[in-house]
Formats: sequence, structure tokens, C-alpha cells
Amino acid sequence: MKKLLLGNEAVARGLYEAGVKVVSSYPGTPSTEVTEVAAKYDEIYCEWAPNEKVAMEVAYGAAVAGARSFCAMKHVGLNVAADPLFTASYTGINGGLVILVADDPGMHSSQNEQDSRHYAMASKLLMLEPSDSDECLKFAKIAYDLSERFDAPVILRETTRIAHSRSVAELSDRVELPDKEYVKNPQKYVMAPANAKIKHVVVEKRIADQTAFAEKEAVDLGINRVEYNDRKIGVIAAGVCYDYAKEALGSRASYLKLGCVYPLPVNLIKDFAAQCETVYVLEELDDFIETHCLKNGIKVIGKEKFSLIGEYSQSLIAKVILGEEKPTLKADIDIPVRPPVLCAGCPHRGLYYALKKAGVETVTGDIGCYTLGASKPIGMMDTCLCMGASISSLHGRNKANPAKANKSVAVIGDSTFIHSGVTGLINIAYNKSNSVSIILDNSITGMTGHQQNPTTGYTIKGDPTSAVNLEKLACAVGIPEGNVFVCDPYDLKQSEETIKSALACEGPAVVISRRPCALLKYVKHNPPLKVDREKCRSCKMCMKIGCPAISIKDGKAEIDATQCLGCNVCSQLCSFGAIE
Repeated sequence: MKKLLLGNEAVARGLYEAGVKVVSSYPGTPSTEVTEVAAKYDEIYCEWAPNEKVAMEVAYGAAVAGARSFCAMKHVGLNVAADPLFTASYTGINGGLVILVADDPGMHSSQNEQDSRHYAMASKLLMLEPSDSDECLKFAKIAYDLSERFDAPVILRETTRIAHSRSVAELSDRVELPDKEYVKNPQKYVMAPANAKIKHVVVEKRIADQTAFAEKEAVDLGINRVEYNDRKIGVIAAGVCYDYAKEALGSRASYLKLGCVYPLPVNLIKDFAAQCETVYVLEELDDFIETHCLKNGIKVIGKEKFSLIGEYSQSLIAKVILGEEKPTLKADIDIPVRPPVLCAGCPHRGLYYALKKAGVETVTGDIGCYTLGASKPIGMMDTCLCMGASISSLHGRNKANPAKANKSVAVIGDSTFIHSGVTGLINIAYNKSNSVSIILDNSITGMTGHQQNPTTGYTIKGDPTSAVNLEKLACAVGIPEGNVFVCDPYDLKQSEETIKSALACEGPAVVISRRPCALLKYVKHNPPLKVDREKCRSCKMCMKIGCPAISIKDGKAEIDATQCLGCNVCSQLCSFGAIE
């Protein structure tokens, strides 16, 4: 049966068909849907882990026990999981283990353009990269066979355009496989130095065997393939760049399509290049394939013509290689830039305004919806580095400049706090830091699309479970009970007073700004507000919170009833009672 599937849906289907039993992931765009869809198959145990490191360790444990397992993450999540990744390459596995990493060229939802192919090389693990949904499904299944054959994890790499585009995939039935027998073997699984030295030799031998696989067997399986047309132009590409090249160049070029992007073949590439007059390497982000070619004496054109930055397109490829300008649709008017903003009714908006009113000068921020607080008119975030860095950064800042500690805070979401912020809070308590950490508890993992987390009380399937009590956790790691506060960000006066109380504390303090995400289905909203134009004095105070439901029309404030959720934050700013 054939079905139109999102790339991520196709990967999940591949897991199902391959007989996978255990999936553990942390949500991160563009990888999130793989685990969400996999959770719909009752045959697969799925969970959201607190972070990517834990997720990979869970999947590894299941694989060593003999079951086929899986974990997914976005590219920056692989940084978090790098510790178990590198050593799992040495220990090997038992049941198959596949690790999906989704890169984000163009940074549609990310803080960098990291190229995860380097992780495959550095950890010495085989990496496959599909170019459409059918390959997403097939490569996921093949990856398990290769993982068990080579006794090592296999990395499956996607990019945003493959993860979030749809194409037809061929579906098959699930194959139920018995777990492989676990045999106690400390020399294999316990990486003390004496064992690790022996296993490094095994790893290098494995890479040599996998390179031989990439040369011939990967071609037989359709993972790597050569397509000869006009041989004046040759194109070496993988993933979405192969699709772009086919659309841009058609039969005017020959193609070496690489589905195994590490280890890369040598002779296969040499033979292809020898058949073509001019060979281009098309790859978004780094010159990974190009460097491999040049290292092996294969003359190719790559980053001298194509950028290291951002995404490619069909029109770009046609322009560079053929010198042709492809016509594109353009609007006949200038469309204003529409940057992302906090949603109407977002609880974070009130908290940020209260910070400003409380005289806070510096806010170290974190990864999540609340990062949008950096934008004007809110403008209440100074730094955003990585998951969990807000609390640790604040501690460093306040130790370097203690005189400003009562003017600085950290903000972090509930899911991000559990992911990696809690260790920073432990550090603050342990090292007696005079720092205020604010946990923005909106009762969900918001930015990636409302996934459950350990603070919400529900599993990935919606089943009730234990929920982390943030107040008790703060006390348990060493924050004095009297220095733990809770406020409602819809109440601006209460929030401002709470922040001032926390900043006045001796030693570390925690503020929990608690209000569910306005977009959650179970949240009940008040009727929309409206502006009495007779009372409005055009002072524009209501505009200072940057709510997308509020605008100025004919010199007066106006509220869009289709967007307003009746949070009443703006009415607290109006001194003239014009918002009712």
C-alpha cells in the first residue's frame, strides 16, 4: 500500500515495520513528529525523556537488553547526547539502535546551523541520509539491519525540508522479532581503559568494513546510486540537495546520489567523476563530501561556487551551474516583515512587563517560546545560549559582578528547567549564589508543539503519571523555603511585588511564574476585551506589552476580538479605564 507521508511520519512507520520496541526522545523541531507518530503504534513503547542524553541512554539500555530501540533529536540535541553516543560506538549494541538527528539549515527554529555529519565521523558511526519519505521509511528499516550486522548504533540524518515535506511511501506489515539474547560480557560493555583500548581497534576495523559496504553493497541496496544522463555535468549530492538538483538540471546532468553519507565511498566517487567532464558537489552547510573528494584526489567544484550558509534551491543550482535564471513568483507589493511574537494571552508577556517594572536590568534567557521576550517592545532578554544556560549564566554573571545581583534574573521554562536547568540551580544553591531564577511554568513544552514533560503529570500517550513539584524540588536542591515564590503572570502587581521580594532575599531565590499556555485546549478563556474610544487617550501604554491583538486605528487603541483571549493584562496598564 502506498500513502502520502510526512518525512517524519515515514520514519515512524519504518520503526513500526522494523519491529522496534522502545522509543525515547526529547522534542525538538524538526524531529518531534517522529516520536509523536510512533506513540500512536501500540506495539511500540514510547516516552518523552527529560533530555536527549537520557533518551539516548534509555534507547541504548533497551538495545543492549536485546530489543530494537530508537531515539530522536534535533541537531543541537545531539550535543547533549554526545557523551553516550561516542562510547556506544565503542561498546556496540545487541538489538539494533538507530539515532535520528534532524539538522536545520536556514535556522527555521534553531540557534545555529550545525552540520551533524561531523558527529558521524567523530564518533565513527555509519550515517544514512534519505531524500524523500519513501527513503525515510526504507532507510529506517535498513538502519536496523546494519546496526545489528555491524554491532553499532546507526545515525539517520534528516534536514528540515525532508522531515517536514510529504511524498509517497510504500507501506508494509510489521515484522515482529524476538529480542536477542543478552549475554553478560563486561569486556564488551564496561568501558574501563583496558577494555576501551581493545574496542578502539574493533571500531577502526568496523569503519573499514562499512566503507567497503558503501562502495558496493550500498549500491546494490539502492542507498547509493549512479544515474547517467548527459555526462558534461556530474552532480554528487545527498538528501534534499539531490532533489533540488534533479528538478533544476533534469537530464542535462548525471548524478551520484549518496544515501550513506558516512563513511563515504572512494572508488565509487572516483569512477563517477571519471565519467563526467565537470563534477559539482551540492551539499548544504559544510563541505563534508567535498573535503572527502579533494582528500582522495577527486577534482570537484563545491563551496567555491556554493555557500556554506543557509539552504539551497532549484533556482540557485540552475543559476550557478547552467547560468539560467529560473522565473519565480513575486508579489507586486512590498510585504512587511512579520517576526514571530508571543501569542495573544501568553502568560510570559505579563511576567516580562513585571520584570521591567521591578527595575530588572539584565535577564539571562533560555530556549523556548519565552525567547521571544528579547524582541521589542518587550525587550527583556539579554542572552540565550543553549538549553539550561540561563541559570548557570546568571550565576557566573553575579559572581563576576555581585553589586548588580539585585538587578539581574534568569528566566527558564518548566520543560527546559527539567532538561538541564536543574543542575544550574543546584550549582547556585551549592555555591551560595545571590541569584534569582524564574521558572516560567506554562504546564507544557510549548515551542515544539505542546508535548508533555515531567512537570505536567501526563505521559506522551496522555496517561496520568507523577509530576515534579517545582517548589519542593527547589527546596530539595538547597533553596531556602522562604526564598521560593509563586506568582500569576496575569496579575501584574502581584508579579512585580513577588520579583522585588525575591531580589531582596539573602542568598539564592526561585520565582515560579505559573499560568498554563493560552493555546492549551483545556484552558478556559474570558470573553475578548474591547476599547471604549471615548475614554482612550491615545497614550499607547497598552502597546508596550506587544500583544498582537492590540493595534492603533485612527489614533485610538483597538483590540481584535478574534485574537483576544481576555487575559486582562492590557487593562491593568490603562489608567483611564478605556479597556473593558
